Amino acid sequence: MVQRVDLIIVGAGMAGLSAAAEAADHGASVLVLEKEAECGGSSLLSGRYMAFAGTDLQEAAGFDDTSESLVADMLAVGEGKNEPALVGAYGRHQLETYRWLKAKGVQFHAVQAVSGHSIPRGHQITPAQAIETLKQSAIASGKVEVLTEAPVKRLKKNAEGRVTTVVYEQEGAVFEAEATHGILLTAGGFSRSQQLLSDVAPQLDGAIRIGGKGNVGDGIRMAVEQGAWTRDYAYLKGTYGFHPTADGPRKSQALAFYKGAIIVNKEAKRFVNESISYKLIGTEALRQEKGETYQIWDQDVMDAGVEGDALYDFRKLLDLGLIESAPSLEALAARMNLPADALKKTVSGYNAAVRNDNDVFGRRTLTHHFGKPVVLDRAPFYAMRTRVAMLATYAGVAVNEQAQVLNPFGETIEGLFAAGEMVGGFHGAGYMTGSSLGKAAIFGRIAVRTALKSAVVS
Repeated sequence: MVQRVDLIIVGAGMAGLSAAAEAADHGASVLVLEKEAECGGSSLLSGRYMAFAGTDLQEAAGFDDTSESLVADMLAVGEGKNEPALVGAYGRHQLETYRWLKAKGVQFHAVQAVSGHSIPRGHQITPAQAIETLKQSAIASGKVEVLTEAPVKRLKKNAEGRVTTVVYEQEGAVFEAEATHGILLTAGGFSRSQQLLSDVAPQLDGAIRIGGKGNVGDGIRMAVEQGAWTRDYAYLKGTYGFHPTADGPRKSQALAFYKGAIIVNKEAKRFVNESISYKLIGTEALRQEKGETYQIWDQDVMDAGVEGDALYDFRKLLDLGLIESAPSLEALAARMNLPADALKKTVSGYNAAVRNDNDVFGRRTLTHHFGKPVVLDRAPFYAMRTRVAMLATYAGVAVNEQAQVLNPFGETIEGLFAAGEMVGGFHGAGYMTGSSLGKAAIFGRIAVRTALKSAVVS
């Protein structure tokens, strides 16, 4: 017997569970299908930030921010390649979504200056807490069923050409389920698919692979089979800031450069403006010999670390032995097997550029338009070997601002919606920290509202 519900959601990360909780608010019956044993996907591996503007946390910290400023920053970071309608929808719904998440019980701990923003608006969460909170909110309604280890294999259209049915597996058996109002794909990207990455982004072959283990692009494939167009493959970039051991069980990451550190290659030479997006930094880092680079900083930058923060808890990484410390630049160079004279020259030249505001790479801020660079002259000194990683792909299915999937002619594919990492067109040529989890929650909710306005005509 085919199960029939109002809405089927494929994938249980931030987008899928935000959608499920939103649907529960509307009293809709929902089936959530997650192929992994646990919910969360790549959302659990994120940098823990969501990008919002005009919040109570910002106000308490003395930051005056607006949706318009947030949208302007997104378009600037995306270099005009992102779809304005999608970014505009984010701006219109972001503050409401922040308040909705808080009302659901998602905990926001602090607001930080993060990549791509002209003002601190990285709202820190604990992803596991957010995922579990949204899941329990949805299930508590009695209208939402969440099945894990239930991979969806294909989608089917009805006789009228509307996507209505999913085919999925569980415990070795094959099942079908039908949605009267729509199927929402929130199945993540393809950072773990060597085939897809080699096909569309061979320039990333040197990046380590650390995305969610289920992120192999199956949601994108299913959408394409139904006629979906795709966006943004040309702008795929790795994420800079990970320790080389991040492809193991611990996804250790540090963005000391946004607190004032510099980045050098094996020759101890800088090669990039450290204030730009860590995606753009990643592109330049992969061009260095073997993709090996190093973050270098002093005690003042070390003191700017933030305890408990996934990106800025430098002390924790030092205690884990992932950051090296030395009383002088010469000693640090010896520890890192870098040429000492070159490192001293690089740091000396950088310090002079900071004092004279004439950096050869154009660095004028700590991150995007926020903060002032600092000289690196207070011992001890620190370094971390740093690599580029494929954590998330941020490219894929084309959608409109209502989260409806589009075909190559910009027409909607009836009954099919998408949100989260598997969607293309939103980020464009660059990436702004916090916008991935932000868009997941925002467009997951938008998709539900759109879907519940429509239904299969019997």
